[in-house]
Amino acid sequence: MKIDALRRWAWLPLALMLLAGFAYVVARSGPLAPVRVTVATVTEGQVAPVLFGIGTVDARRAYAVGPTAPGRLMQVEVDAGDTVRAGQLLARLDPVDLDARIAALDASADRTRSTLAAAQAQQRDMHARAEVAAINARRYVSLGQQQFVSASAVEARTQEHTSARAAVDAAAASADSARGDLARLQAERQALVEQRDTLTLVAPVDGVVTAREAEPGTTLVAGQAALRLIDPASLWVRTRIDQGRSQGLAAGLPAQIVLRSRPSERLAGQVERVELISDAITEERLAQVTFATLPAGTSIGEMAEVTVQLPAAANGPVVPNAALQQRNGQTGVWQLDGDALRFTAVRTGATGPDGQVQILDGLSTGDRIVVHSEGKLKPDAAVRIVDSLNAVRQ
Repeated sequence: MKIDALRRWAWLPLALMLLAGFAYVVARSGPLAPVRVTVATVTEGQVAPVLFGIGTVDARRAYAVGPTAPGRLMQVEVDAGDTVRAGQLLARLDPVDLDARIAALDASADRTRSTLAAAQAQQRDMHARAEVAAINARRYVSLGQQQFVSASAVEARTQEHTSARAAVDAAAASADSARGDLARLQAERQALVEQRDTLTLVAPVDGVVTAREAEPGTTLVAGQAALRLIDPASLWVRTRIDQGRSQGLAAGLPAQIVLRSRPSERLAGQVERVELISDAITEERLAQVTFATLPAGTSIGEMAEVTVQLPAAANGPVVPNAALQQRNGQTGVWQLDGDALRFTAVRTGATGPDGQVQILDGLSTGDRIVVHSEGKLKPDAAVRIVDSLNAVRQ
């Protein structure tokens, strides 16, 4: 009987071991197990926020060189990629009959100068005649008063003086007319010369030719570009920044530029201008960022990543961005008050590139908060603090 009793109770230790193992598993990983979390302490620090944007290298000053009047392109002296100096000849247009018209005006001007010279000579002659007639008229008036000559003789001399003065006025009018004609011809000639000069296309500044848009024989209309130039010293990055994250963007802020062709090099720059008009379709703000020192070989249209450094926020509590959670429409953190877990709503400020977030209200330096959790948390939930969730899994 003792053997049978032993046989009946032999399974009990094994059952107890299995029950203990099941209880251990349930306590460690079942629904009753505490949630594993990592914890951080709220520290005091200063957050230096930044703005990120993507842009392309563009020229601040670009020039379209073309005629101001219609014409046929006669020759082009440069090609795309050529470096030019200010005033250098770029292209010429066919002057057609401009030279002949200028020569005709020169001939007309010479003839008018001769007419003017003749009118001035006649004016001097009429002036001399008028002086003689005035002397004779005064003498005959005196003789007439003394009864030495008849009244008709006095009247004749007086009439001669009047006619001489009229001749002087007529000669002066002829001279003035000739001067007017000469001035008109000179103005017409100057207009034709300026029109001919516009047919000679020159570089407005030192620059680089970026496009040759017309070839000899092409007829250009007024304002049509034959060549396009840029000032290579005026390159900047036309940057696009998300409107929702653009608060604080302003001219004068320091920036760092990473060109696609130089991924390991961070170039110093500065926000030169913030455009007043944003892109309503992509919901981005536009900013122009200049290089502190323009690197050699930078090409227009090259992609660039731009980081704009905003002014640093005031010292205060900071927490990792990963600790922030949303609960019932509020932003907050899970805070450990002793062993009790509760959700604390916070008001956040600036966010730094290292993931640190400024806390304006809700937490104090030294508070303990949950950064990562292996499961969903709720107030007063049981938690177990670990150094790393990955280490626990392993």
